[in-house]
Amino acid sequence: MIWKKFNLFLLFRVLILCLIVISAGCGVKQTVSEYIGGVDNTTPPTPLTNFIETADLNKIWAQDIGKGTDDSFAKIKPVISGNQIFIADTRGNVAALTMEAGKFIWRSDSRLPITGGPGVGTSLVMVGTSEGEILALSKETGNEVWRTKVSSEVLSSPGEADGVVIARTIDGKIFAIDANTGEHLWVYDRGVPALSLRGTSAPVIANGLVITGSDEGRLAVIELKTGKLVWEKKLALPRGKNELERMVDIDAQPLVIDETIYVTTFQANISALSLETGRIIWQRDISSHSELSADEKNLFVTDEDDNIWALNRFTGSSVWKQEKLAHRKITGPANFDNKIIVCDAEGYIHWLDKTTGDLTARTRPGDEPILSQPINSNEMVFVYSSSGLLSAYTFQDNEKKYLQRELSDQNKTPGSKEPAAKPKDSRNAYERSRRVRIDKEESMEKYENQENDNEEEKSLFGRFLNIFSDDSEEEVE
Repeated sequence: MIWKKFNLFLLFRVLILCLIVISAGCGVKQTVSEYIGGVDNTTPPTPLTNFIETADLNKIWAQDIGKGTDDSFAKIKPVISGNQIFIADTRGNVAALTMEAGKFIWRSDSRLPITGGPGVGTSLVMVGTSEGEILALSKETGNEVWRTKVSSEVLSSPGEADGVVIARTIDGKIFAIDANTGEHLWVYDRGVPALSLRGTSAPVIANGLVITGSDEGRLAVIELKTGKLVWEKKLALPRGKNELERMVDIDAQPLVIDETIYVTTFQANISALSLETGRIIWQRDISSHSELSADEKNLFVTDEDDNIWALNRFTGSSVWKQEKLAHRKITGPANFDNKIIVCDAEGYIHWLDKTTGDLTARTRPGDEPILSQPINSNEMVFVYSSSGLLSAYTFQDNEKKYLQRELSDQNKTPGSKEPAAKPKDSRNAYERSRRVRIDKEESMEKYENQENDNEEEKSLFGRFLNIFSDDSEEEVE
């Protein structure tokens, strides 16, 4: 009897899961599909297309950190402070490296299951764990300063300002912790809906305020010192017939520029709000759960179908849209010089022209997924793969090289023998290494052609001798 009840209960659970999947149909988003652990019915990634590369990439250094980010929802990504870069992995390793050369300054093995961070403050490096702990290390030495227990798993980076550490837990709570002692100061509790994406929006600290998004599509601004709510705004209303379709999570960290907050909402919109009052400046019906980046004019975002957009920061109007990387599980964009950089689940790094959105370069440090948004500083961009490989890149445009070659071909006149002036070698290391490889290939081809010419000459010479040979049967006219 007990066994029969168990089978009926198991059958009931399977039927419920099937009904959810059927009701959502092909609209089940990749993140939701992964969350419920069902059959993967997501759209296959768009195949990569060929294009003319107009930028040369140069890998400056690469460093193996450890395990990396094997959890696709653990928001572990590098963070820069001064001339140092800080990183962690899911097995408890936290490290500080020199930004210029990628050399370790210190390494700390906490042996904790890290799922959020690192965050960097004035004197601390902080991480969160799947066991509901916040660990604070000395920024200078990597030694443990304190650790404290919070209510549940931490999936986003803690932050620190004015002696207060802010951490968000997966059950919807915001914890304020004394940066010196690790003691709790206040807790803000918003709760979570019955079904949400596995992930949380990392709080932002700005102007003595904590800006945080919730799993119900709400954005809240809280006083850093007191935990008092300043204002809260509902940015999206649930729509749909089932819990999957009604999810409106704010899962990415808000972006604060001057007095404006930019935030993405899953299955809803992108919004720009006034930091002071919460007034909505503009909204666009673009669903996203990835981090944003911006320059002085535009906002850059990856939508839920992995299309990359450039929007006018002040009006929300479209500037361009890149659709050639759709369904490749693209990261949030990084704004780097005149390029936009994104990564995908097959380990590729894609470089886009910031003005047009056109693809300009592509590289692949490995075949492991890259799940975290690239970051940049000091004319370098840093990429952290799920295998634990941290890489630093720079680039150089080569449009001028193609234009000069085209103009040179147009200016050539038939029969002209005027030698071209030897150009000054201003190539970077990447270009020079590529030129050496091409020179070797051309030399080999030239050698093979010369060998073929010699064989032909020998053959002609042999035929010439046969003309005067007594045994020759050829007739000479």
